[in-house]
Amino acid sequence: MAIPNTKATLLSYCKRQLGYPVVEINVDDDQADDVLDDALQYFAEYHYDGTIRTYLKHQITTAEIAIQRANTTLSSSSSGGSDSGATSWSEGTNYIELPESVMSVIKVFPLHDKQSNSMFDLRYQLRLNDLYDLTSTSILYYEMVQQHLGMLDDILVGSPLLRYSKHGNRLYIDMDWEVNMENGEYILIEAIRKMDPTTYTDIYNDVWLKKYATAKLKLQWGQNLIKFDGITMPGGVTLNGRQLVDDAKEEIQRLEEEVRLGYELPVLDMIG
Repeated sequence: MAIPNTKATLLSYCKRQLGYPVVEINVDDDQADDVLDDALQYFAEYHYDGTIRTYLKHQITTAEIAIQRANTTLSSSSSGGSDSGATSWSEGTNYIELPESVMSVIKVFPLHDKQSNSMFDLRYQLRLNDLYDLTSTSILYYEMVQQHLGMLDDILVGSPLLRYSKHGNRLYIDMDWEVNMENGEYILIEAIRKMDPTTYTDIYNDVWLKKYATAKLKLQWGQNLIKFDGITMPGGVTLNGRQLVDDAKEEIQRLEEEVRLGYELPVLDMIG
């Protein structure tokens, strides 16, 4: 049999692991499709091979800069409050829509620095005067100075604050857009993006995913048979859906522990 490279071939693989075509797998096509979607979602959420660190850039226009200074109006709750929804609030629209595949934004790279190429920039002078010869100064001292300058820059200048939730697909950048952004300038972000299995079809052949999808399909099969538990079929066969459910739950728990302990990215890697 060919290795799985689509949802259909992965489903066929899972059914064969459960005994098909020798044994009839009592799972509807829509149920099987839901099972595979759930397995792929869990794979993308917790398996490091389900995501990739990427860099996205977006060119800002004058119209977008104007939009960032606009507000949307929100009203207070109309139930349970003393004002019955009469209090109005304003929320800034200082966000950019991101692709749905983005799961987390790690950071926004520094925006334009007009002094970075100037001869009066302190870093420029350090490189010009102290690093003309790598043997003339200590690289360790130079690194310490760079870290000190970076700390001073964070304290005195700072960087734009960002807020992001994958369920909203909106990257909020809290800054004065008219001062900090110019027409045609790029915003560059570092993000974690889901791998699309329809593009990277090797995902369907991942060893852990195949085991997990098979266990999820087995669970669905057992849940379908529970209502017929103990009924004797023609030929003297007795269905035991509860045993299938118990075995599947045990396998799923073991596989989820395996992926969380052995394949999940550190939590801090996903925080912006």
